[in-house]
Amino acid sequence: MSNLLLLLAALFLLSWQPTLAAPLSTNSRWIVDESGRRVKLACVNWVTHLEVMVAEGLSKQPLDVISKSIASMGFNCVRFTWPLFLVTDGNLSSLTVRQSFFSLGLNESLSAVEVNNPTLVDLPLLEAYKAVVRNLGDNNIMVILDNHISKPGWCCSNSDGNGFFGDKYFDPDLWVDGLTKMASLFNDTANVIGMSLRNELRGPKQNVNDWYKYMQRGAEAVHAANPNVLVILSGLSFDNDLSFLSNKQVQLSFPSKLVFELHWYAFSNGNAWQSGSPNQVCGSISSSVMRRAGFLVSQGWPLFISEFGIDQRGTNTNDNRYFGCFLGLAAELDVDWALWTLQGSYYLREGVVGMEEFYGSLSYDWSRQRNSSFLQRISTLQSPFQGPGLSAIKPYKVLFHPATGLCVAKKSLSEPLHLGQCDESEAWDYTGQHTLLLKGTTVCLKAAGEGEKVKFGTICSDAASNWELISDSTMHLSTKLTANSSSSLCLDVGSDGRTIVTSTCLCLDRDQTCDPENQWFRIIDSSRPVTSKRSLIDWLFGNLWWNLL
Repeated sequence: MSNLLLLLAALFLLSWQPTLAAPLSTNSRWIVDESGRRVKLACVNWVTHLEVMVAEGLSKQPLDVISKSIASMGFNCVRFTWPLFLVTDGNLSSLTVRQSFFSLGLNESLSAVEVNNPTLVDLPLLEAYKAVVRNLGDNNIMVILDNHISKPGWCCSNSDGNGFFGDKYFDPDLWVDGLTKMASLFNDTANVIGMSLRNELRGPKQNVNDWYKYMQRGAEAVHAANPNVLVILSGLSFDNDLSFLSNKQVQLSFPSKLVFELHWYAFSNGNAWQSGSPNQVCGSISSSVMRRAGFLVSQGWPLFISEFGIDQRGTNTNDNRYFGCFLGLAAELDVDWALWTLQGSYYLREGVVGMEEFYGSLSYDWSRQRNSSFLQRISTLQSPFQGPGLSAIKPYKVLFHPATGLCVAKKSLSEPLHLGQCDESEAWDYTGQHTLLLKGTTVCLKAAGEGEKVKFGTICSDAASNWELISDSTMHLSTKLTANSSSSLCLDVGSDGRTIVTSTCLCLDRDQTCDPENQWFRIIDSSRPVTSKRSLIDWLFGNLWWNLL
């Protein structure tokens, strides 16, 4: 008994603290620190690759305020973009922040930078870039240096001259030289933990043979200049395709530093989400993502979804339908990621001064969160579910609800199941007979009826205890009250937005107007310590009581 109590106490006291212990490396599919413990990258993109070549937002808020906002939103990392010509074109790299704004006629923005960040105004552009990296480190935020484009400007199109090796602005030798300079520049900067070699390779010249030739060359150059950083390789077709790696892996001289990155947006598939059945589209596109990149996880390679995001106003149907499906798969795979994007507005984008960014996590004036409910949905993915060093206990299952970003939990045996924080979720076993058991017990989840709260029982061989994953999305948990019943019930969230009930399964046909998301639950493997609000005594004797039933 004393050993069990010690174990339970350890689980309650243990919390996952992100680490900045450098350098990072890889252990199979995981990114780990020097102690071998997993470090999950939960990043946000911050743009510095546009014509001004200055981190966006410095005209809106002091640098340290922005860095602290990033940390307060739960991000532990920034994917910090930069244009190749910033380090390879002497005419650009010699400019100061003041001169860069002035040359583009952005006098109002320049004046605002002088007010909010006066110490940066007369720094050379590279020194200003370094100052932002340094301040992020002061706020315990890791940085990935992302070579986003060659010629400063908005990215991306197939014909912008920046897409693939040999394009007008993409000379491979110059690119390797630029990577080497940036890697060397941050060789002694502890919070720079990775370098993304090139964003969204694309265009008519793209081909697999040149991808291997030049990406391997760039990777070797970065590692030679800075062996501390992770080397992150993007795929073809706007970083939507890494499928060629299923047949042939890259050959590098250095081990345990290689990460692959993928981009996944709703618009990557046109208007499919809006025009099709959500279940069918989710199933089809998720399978495609696994074929194009997700297979790398099972092969033992870290996968970093370095761009995803939605219009945070919540008015884009295509984005909204995609996002629940994205969250379900991202939670199941437990991948590292970087949200597009931080900035609420731009100095200058595509010729427009002060353009607002509706994918941005911050408001137009960078003073507040644009959409707190969106951040709530991604918050549970900011901590790892699995990985080395996470926990000494045996893995278990959680029921993740992508529509809210919450998990199925219960405060006590006398209260119904409800949605709660995934750190306080119930631990489950999902058996080969499709039974959901409370972990370590013979107590199972049972359906009670249409619109009724789910209940628990110890007779677990009947139809009401059989929960099958159905629909193309594989996120409907379906059961029947009796073996002879002609209709199915699905796990659902009640009208209070919190209580777990069963209701008639929705959207199982190809109706494109039907929204199934409230009934989407993803069964996820987890080793995350459960920090339940119940006391140790309640937990211990409650479970003993169930076993005596």
